[in-house]
Amino acid sequence: MSMLSAPGAARLTVRLAGRHKVVSAAVAVFTAMVIAVSVTAGNVSTSGAAGNRAAPAFTLAALGAPGRQVSLSQYAGRAVIVNFWASWCEPCQQETSLLARWHARHGPVILLGLDENDTTVSALDFARAKGVAYPLAFDPDMSAASAYGVNALPQTFFLNARHQIVAHVAGVVTSALLATDLSLMTAPAGG
Repeated sequence: MSMLSAPGAARLTVRLAGRHKVVSAAVAVFTAMVIAVSVTAGNVSTSGAAGNRAAPAFTLAALGAPGRQVSLSQYAGRAVIVNFWASWCEPCQQETSLLARWHARHGPVILLGLDENDTTVSALDFARAKGVAYPLAFDPDMSAASAYGVNALPQTFFLNARHQIVAHVAGVVTSALLATDLSLMTAPAGG
């Protein structure tokens, strides 16, 4: 077994440290790329691939309207968009403004906003600031979110007139996704 001299050991240590830095940097860059792709691909749409499964029914208290309720069954026979959001959700900041503007132009389309894990005051302030005029419900125990399998916000479900899920967007909805998924909601039911 050969022993390294002090200068030889020092050179080997420097060389190994340099390799470690290169490997560490490569791992860091790869990790950053994976995170960036995950964030930018955050609005994952399963348009047309949602399998037309029945949407879970819900009846919740109307946000800011004591004694009133918002229920999916109120809209029997009509296509409905169900959006899960919260005032503390950063992506919801952008999305809610878009949905409010979109709803103002497409008023006959039923859009329901379900506020999750929030305070009533924060949710109402947020909705007013964003110009929301569509019905909002308060889901404090996240029962509706759980029934829909929502584990992150925002998420939006597009239901046809039979209240079957025809599309689902996990992440921020865009104008393009709204147009595409709206056409799936209102397409004539096959067979």
